[in-house]
Amino acid sequence: MTKGPSIIVIGAGIGGIAAAAHLARRGLQVTVYEKNGRPGGRCDRFSQEGHSFDTGPTLLVMPLVYEAEFAALGASLHELLDLRRVDPTYRLVFDDGRQLALTSDLKAMEEQLEAIEPGSFAGFLRYLEEGHRHYHVAMERLVQRDFRTAADFFTLENLPLLFHLKPLAHHYRHMAAYFTHPRLKAAFTFQDVYMGLSPFEAPATFSMMPYTELAHGVWYPRGGMYRVVEALVNIARQAGVEFGFDAAVERIDVNGHCARGVTLAGGRQVAAGAIIANADLPYVYQQLLPQDGAAGRLAGKRFSCSTITFFWGVDQVVETLGPHTLFLADDYQGNFESIIKDLTLPENPSLYIHAPARLDPAMAPPGQDTLIAIVPVGHLDERGRQEWPGLRQQARQAVFRRLATLGITGLEAHLKFETNFTPLSWRKRYNLMKGSTHGLGHTLAQLGYLRPHNRHARYHNLYFVGASTHPGTGVPTALVSGRLVAERLLEEFQVLSQ
Repeated sequence: MTKGPSIIVIGAGIGGIAAAAHLARRGLQVTVYEKNGRPGGRCDRFSQEGHSFDTGPTLLVMPLVYEAEFAALGASLHELLDLRRVDPTYRLVFDDGRQLALTSDLKAMEEQLEAIEPGSFAGFLRYLEEGHRHYHVAMERLVQRDFRTAADFFTLENLPLLFHLKPLAHHYRHMAAYFTHPRLKAAFTFQDVYMGLSPFEAPATFSMMPYTELAHGVWYPRGGMYRVVEALVNIARQAGVEFGFDAAVERIDVNGHCARGVTLAGGRQVAAGAIIANADLPYVYQQLLPQDGAAGRLAGKRFSCSTITFFWGVDQVVETLGPHTLFLADDYQGNFESIIKDLTLPENPSLYIHAPARLDPAMAPPGQDTLIAIVPVGHLDERGRQEWPGLRQQARQAVFRRLATLGITGLEAHLKFETNFTPLSWRKRYNLMKGSTHGLGHTLAQLGYLRPHNRHARYHNLYFVGASTHPGTGVPTALVSGRLVAERLLEEFQVLSQ
């Protein structure tokens, strides 16, 4: 082997970049190898004919986590990003065209909620109180903790979490304590899709998500969410991290209980004192490591859903659309059963449309529009029963049908171009097993210590960051994951800051 860097990071996703930056700031030599031509992983972007698209997250939530994690990297989030608060956060549109704008303006919320269900505003305030508790307790006791052993997690100190966080209660069913109307129950549980989960299975703990959106805000960086990636890369490069793009890792080379380095596409081998894998965890076990049964066990776990996503350049401004519009089906439970259990597309799917030019006019040419339509769908079925060209067309027509409820018709004739992703695309572009956009699901049996750990059980210098490891999916948790893994690596290798 040629002499290589002290630390190799496989994959330039958010978690990988953050971990690399932390280690480089402590004096280590770090190289990140990324199979694609640019950093970001699934937090990607592309531009066409003056239209710019984020392919992954389209909004910045949990801003307090971003602020803390950027500060841990010696940087100021607000100095590096031009953030704009989005309020209302979403406009919800129901099957009959009625709407609900989610906003931090309590007076406006009271008027809207009381019109749907008299007396519901009091329930809403109690729900926010619970969300406040869930957010702060979960962040301190679960998300920010590195559970290395069962004894770290299953403690008398953590026993009260069963009552404080309600992990044994299903989120949607738990909503009966606050609301009667099914539309309100849906309005404050749809955020579970961020974890690739159905609210009929998700723990009630996730009331923390609507809370943080309304209390801490939903934000948008000028230039799109990819600005987060660019900011992190700049921090990492200033710390001395080197990046190798279009450099796919074909194998992690191991010997006994040690990972010795990696073999890149083309056969070049690079040695390392430690490796951090930011590629999708099931993919790492299945494709990059010797087969020892672990890959099969991971493949048998619960995976998150996927999406069919349309990226449209439009030759006119669709003025009716706000920045974030969510169409929620009245058959809310049936939607999730089709996606999670049947691994298909619902007949009348709930879906989300993002118009980034409402927040940053530079995202589209003057007098034109940039639209992203995201339709949740089941992940890839190993039995091969999904016919993706047909499902893609059904999803496209569902978007046009939903837009018609807002009086937006004839949009198809104004499309300059279309790019679309299906679960097959997610698997090919980002090595996501089963095309699951959020990695392993966040069911109760796959949270905390029960989620795949951040270090390999046998190869003790092989670490993991990313959606399918602790603490879980999403940009904020990826930042936390990168820091936790860097701290553990430094501790276990007794590397002192230079």
